Amino acid sequence: MTAESRTRKPLWRRWFGTRSERAAARFLRRERGYRILRRNFSCPRGELDIIALDGDCLVFVEVRSTEGEDSIPPVESVDHDKQRRLTDLALIFLQRHRLLGHAARFDILAVCWPPDRSKPIIEHFPNAFQPTGRFQMFT
Repeated sequence: MTAESRTRKPLWRRWFGTRSERAAARFLRRERGYRILRRNFSCPRGELDIIALDGDCLVFVEVRSTEGEDSIPPVESVDHDKQRRLTDLALIFLQRHRLLGHAARFDILAVCWPPDRSKPIIEHFPNAFQPTGRFQMFT
């Protein structure tokens, strides 16, 4: 997502997304032991929410959030087109940082904020999908 398209979102949606991404990064660091390398990597083709290291593996994390308790609809929203865009963005990141030979995967984090809770319910889907599109990544 470009900076221009980010500003078109309503203020409350940007706030909610940022809050969810912070909770996701904290969860990955504290609960899973990931090392967060980058948040909100942007280029003209879009944005990667979180880039982290899980051991020797680079992990591109898509954060999906909802105000309810059901994590399935946000996860299902990462359809084939979204997977292709994320794959393209990951390849751009890997090329720019000369990491094409590095192991990589895609995780999805569903961050659910029920109205009656002060902390989110976070569900982690490691290796949620394989790279798609014309170019394949190393795994």
